[in-house]
Amino acid sequence: MADHSRLGRGLASLMGEVAEEAPATAETVSSRKPRKAPIENLIANPRNPRRTFTEEQLAELSDSIKERGIIQPIVVRQLPDDKNFEIIAGERRWRAAQRAGLHEVPIAIVEATDLQSLEFAIIENVQRADLNPIEEGAGYVALMEQCNHTQDEVAKIIGKSRPYVSNMIRITKLSEPVKNLVRQGKISAGHARLLVGQPNAYEIAIEIIDTGMSVRALEEEMRRDGAAQAKEVKRSFAGGLDSGPRGKAPVVKDADTRALERRVSDALGLEVTVDHRGNGGTLHIKYADLDQLDLVLRKLDGK
Repeated sequence: MADHSRLGRGLASLMGEVAEEAPATAETVSSRKPRKAPIENLIANPRNPRRTFTEEQLAELSDSIKERGIIQPIVVRQLPDDKNFEIIAGERRWRAAQRAGLHEVPIAIVEATDLQSLEFAIIENVQRADLNPIEEGAGYVALMEQCNHTQDEVAKIIGKSRPYVSNMIRITKLSEPVKNLVRQGKISAGHARLLVGQPNAYEIAIEIIDTGMSVRALEEEMRRDGAAQAKEVKRSFAGGLDSGPRGKAPVVKDADTRALERRVSDALGLEVTVDHRGNGGTLHIKYADLDQLDLVLRKLDGK
């Protein structure tokens, strides 16, 4: 497995390193030039985090390719049959080239395992800002689940902060209708983060689109709603209304408490709940295994 520093610099840097390591002979200079391959010999990477290819983008790129050709080679790895290649980076160019009627495309071949192919595809797309927020978050989840990386490791690999990675992962938990609005660019990743855990998230998302509400305005609106709900609960129980089993009030958290939960959750990269009781309260941290518990302990120790 390539180390984090090499992965974090992306495929272009990695390919440059490979070239620099070889002596500058006429033979090696020639071998560094991108070769061409029949377009039908390239196969889409099933692990590619990029899933959305809009008709408009493909049409524009196809017109550009017809006029100027493909300037940057498609990065691939050789498949065991020694004939076909799996695309690591450049699937959009490959799709557009088919539309443009090209029979051959320039390729740059790198050696990569399945996991490295996944890592390279995600990193290259993220560094080029080619992924929508949902694809980006799903890519980080794949790096954690399939490559056994922690959130901290993912952050180092892609050159982002750990809270940023955590926030992008959180929005993958939204319902499909809301995620589709994010994919289409109708609501931003900032809006989406605030909608996580909201029972009426889709209705709020539609309101955001209809009114053009900013992320800051949405945050203020949710803060006011949370405070109003908390006051309503207090009034209900002051009037002696039936509160359900054992007379306990349903838990309605205000916007400040939810914001605090998000802040601690982002800092730890784990699910966190905060329950206030008078001037005190309880902080719950959910961990899936002993490694995650050890991570929390190390953070508390300041290590």
